[in-house]
Amino acid sequence: MALSKKQLKIVEQLERRVELTREFMNDWLLFNQIFSAYPNAGANKPQLEAQFLKIKSKLAREHRVLRDTLQADYSIDGNLMNIVSGATDLESVHNQSEIAVKKLTMEWHRAFISVNEMLGAIEDKKSRAEAGEKVFIMGASGAGGVSGGGMSDKAKKNLMIIGAVIGVALLIYFVPPLRAMYVDAFKSVFGG
Repeated sequence: MALSKKQLKIVEQLERRVELTREFMNDWLLFNQIFSAYPNAGANKPQLEAQFLKIKSKLAREHRVLRDTLQADYSIDGNLMNIVSGATDLESVHNQSEIAVKKLTMEWHRAFISVNEMLGAIEDKKSRAEAGEKVFIMGASGAGGVSGGGMSDKAKKNLMIIGAVIGVALLIYFVPPLRAMYVDAFKSVFGG
């Protein structure tokens, strides 16, 4: 079954959402790799610190874009950005107690699982849309949703206007006092 233009557009939007989520997940993995590499003997600590600050900045930017793009599909653990902002630099994090470092690692894993769950849900929605199923996604502006199939909002509005005009015309035609009033007004304006 061939997809309509609207359905193809939805599949395209879902594809972009999958890509954004995967990129975020890859950067979340890099965050952990840099974090975990720091205490190793022989690690280039200044280089790791610089990479860590870059990945934190990138995650903060990506998180905002991801949240705004995914709208209702966004379901990342609320603590994720607290992890990023709380890990000011590698030196101070690793100078904390072993319990604090383990807690941060556990929180990272919980957030990683939530990113994976969200990615799975978006990939499922994309595959259903590709199969022709009607799926709902919020628009990037948040003003409304888009679904694959059915009438567009503009078509619905036009149909309502046409229905209202026809309704008024029928009312005038079938209600004699209104009809007489409009016929008299028409005659006085156009002569008759």
